[in-house]
Amino acid sequence: MASDTASLRPMPAPERALARKRRYRRRLRSRIILSFVIFGFVLTALIASTAVYLRNRVEDQVISAALTKNNNVFAEGFYRNPDAIGVPFEKIQGRQFSTSKLDRVPDAWRALANGVHELTEQDPVTGNERVYRLAVRKDPDYWFFLAYDIAEERESQERLNRALIGSVGIFTLLSALIGWWSAARVMSPVSELARRLQASGDSTQPEPLAPHFPEDEVGQLASALDDYAARLTEVVQRDREFNADVSHELRTPLAVVKGAVELLLSRPDLDEKTRARLLRIQRAEQQCTDLISALLLLSRNERGHGATDVQRVAEQLLDAHRTQLGGKPLALRLEGSRELVVDAPESAVNVALGNLIGNAVKYTTQGEVIVRLLDGAVEVIDSGPGLSAEDAARLFERGYRGTHAEHSLGGGIGLSIVRRLCALYGWRVRVVPGEERGVVATLTFSAGNGTL
Repeated sequence: MASDTASLRPMPAPERALARKRRYRRRLRSRIILSFVIFGFVLTALIASTAVYLRNRVEDQVISAALTKNNNVFAEGFYRNPDAIGVPFEKIQGRQFSTSKLDRVPDAWRALANGVHELTEQDPVTGNERVYRLAVRKDPDYWFFLAYDIAEERESQERLNRALIGSVGIFTLLSALIGWWSAARVMSPVSELARRLQASGDSTQPEPLAPHFPEDEVGQLASALDDYAARLTEVVQRDREFNADVSHELRTPLAVVKGAVELLLSRPDLDEKTRARLLRIQRAEQQCTDLISALLLLSRNERGHGATDVQRVAEQLLDAHRTQLGGKPLALRLEGSRELVVDAPESAVNVALGNLIGNAVKYTTQGEVIVRLLDGAVEVIDSGPGLSAEDAARLFERGYRGTHAEHSLGGGIGLSIVRRLCALYGWRVRVVPGEERGVVATLTFSAGNGTL
C-alpha cells in the first residue's frame, strides 16, 4: 500500500505576507537595479574595449607606415650619399649592412622578411627589457634596418588600460546607484498602491484607490483594482446575506421539528419502533443544526468559542451510528479516557469529527471502527478497504468521491468542510493508510488555538 498522506497545515498570515513581500522585492525592485548594473557594465566595457582596440590598431598602422616610409628614406639617402650615417629622427636608429658582411647583422634581425616587426630583447648593459619595432628592407647589395623604441607607447598603453578598467568599475557602480534611485522612484507608486491595498483589506468597504494616483499605468491598475474590489465586495455581501438568510430560514423549521419530536417522545404510549424513528429524526435534526452553525462560521470566517468535551461528542456520534448499522457486522468502540476540551463550539467539533467517523462507518463493511483519544488529538481507525494513492492526493478536494464510494450517498464535500474548519481553527487533519488495511484519520487540535 502506498504511504501517501493527505494533511493540512495552513500557513499563518504573517508568513504569507512576508513571502509575498520577498517575491515582490526580488521580482521588481531588484530586477530594475540589476538591469541598470548590467547595462552600465556592458556599455562601459564595450566602449573601453572599442577604445583599446581602435587605439592599438591606429597606433600599429601609424607606426608601421612611419617606419616603412622612414626606412625607405634612410635607404634612398644612403644610396645618394653613402658617407652619411644615421637618420635625423628621435627614438629611431637606422643601420645598413652590406650583403658581403651579413655576419654583422644581429641574429634576431637576420631571418626577418621585408616589412615591420615587433621585437623584445634584453639590454646587455642595463638588463632591462627593450621593446621596439623594426622596419626591414633587404636590397640585393644592402640591407636596411630602422628600429623604433616603443617602450613609452607600451607604458602609456598599460596606463590607458588601467584607467579604462577603473572607469568600467566606476561607471558600473554609478549605474547601480542610478538603478537604485530609479527603482525607488519607479516603485514608489507601486509600493504606495500595495500599502493602500493592504490597508483597505481590513475594511468591509475598501477605500477607492484610483483618486490617489495620476492617470498613468499605476492609476489604471488602481482603477482596475477598484472595479474588482467593488464586484468582489458585492459578491461577498450577497454570499453573506444568502448564508444568513438560509441559516435563519432553516433554523425555524428545524426548531419546529425539534419541538414536535420532543413532544412526541414525551408520550408514554409510544411503541419501540416509533420511538426509534423519532430518535433518528431528532439526531438528524441535531446534525443539521450543527452543520448549519459550522457553515455559518465558515462563511463569516470567524472563530466561535466554547468548551467542548471531545470524549462526550465522540460517544454521542458512535451511539448515533450504532442505531443506523442495521445488520452490518461492524463494531464501534471508543478507546481512551483522556480529558480533551476544545476551545470551539460543539457544532464545529461535531461536524469535523462526525465526518471522519461517518466516512469510516460508511466504507467499512465489516470489522471495527475505533475512535481513540490522544493528547490533543483524536484518531479514527477503521478496517475498511484502505486508501489508494489517488484518494490520498485528492481526498480533501471539494466534490471528490473516493474510489470505494461506488453507489454510496454523498456529494464528496464532507472532508472539504473538515479542511475548511481546520484552516479556520488552526487544527490539522491527516488521513493515511493503516499498517495492514483500513485507514487512520487523525484530527489534531493545536495547543495554542484549539485545546484548553
